[in-house]
Amino acid sequence: MKVGVLGTGDVGRRLGTKLVSLGHEVKMGSRTARNAKAAEWTKANGPKASAGTFADAAKFGEVVFNCTAGAVSLEALKQAGGKNLGGKVLVDVANPLDFSKGMPPTLTVCNTDSLGEQIQRAFPEARVVKALNTMGNELMVNPGLVPGEHDTFVCGNDPLAKAKVVEILNAFGWKSPIDLEDITAARGLEMMLPLWVRLMVTLKTRNLNFKIAR
Repeated sequence: MKVGVLGTGDVGRRLGTKLVSLGHEVKMGSRTARNAKAAEWTKANGPKASAGTFADAAKFGEVVFNCTAGAVSLEALKQAGGKNLGGKVLVDVANPLDFSKGMPPTLTVCNTDSLGEQIQRAFPEARVVKALNTMGNELMVNPGLVPGEHDTFVCGNDPLAKAKVVEILNAFGWKSPIDLEDITAARGLEMMLPLWVRLMVTLKTRNLNFKIAR
C-alpha cells in the first residue's frame, strides 16, 4: 500500500517508520521538498521511504495520515490539496492543543466542534477518520509498551474508511479498537488530551493509556 504522511515531527516519523517496516511505501510530506528531517528519515528507512511536499505526499498516498500540529493542520491540508485528498482515507492523528499559556494546555476548539470535524467540513471528499490521538507516539505503533489490555479509538462518517484504519491499527498491534461512530466523537477524543498531558507530568512517563472497563 502507498501511504502519505503529512508532518515531519515525532509522530510523523514514528508512524512512517512503522509503516515502512510493515512493507508499505511511504512518502513523507512537509512545506518544502527539501525538509532536513524528512531527508534524514528517508535515508534511514531505505527504498520504500521517500519525501516531498504536502501535495506530493497526499497525491502519492492511497491512505494519508495527518500528523501535523493541530494548530496548523487545516493550512497544511490546504497545501496538500483537496483534489489530492478526494476519495482517500485521511487519518487525523492531530490534536488542537494550545500551549501559549503554559501547562496544562488548552484546546483551540472543543465542546461543540473539533479539529476532526473542521477537517471533514473543509475537505468533504476526504474520508476522515480520527484515530491514535489519545496517546504518545511511541505507544501508537507499539501497544506492548503498556502491560495488559488498553484501548484505542476510531471515529468517522465512512464505515469502510474506519474498517481500513482498523486494519492498519491491527497491524500495529491493537486488537480491538473501539468504534465511536461518526466524526463528532472527535470532540471527546480531543478533549482527552489535556488529561493525558496532566497524567504524563504527574506519573512522569509517556507510556500510559486509557482502559475502558466494562
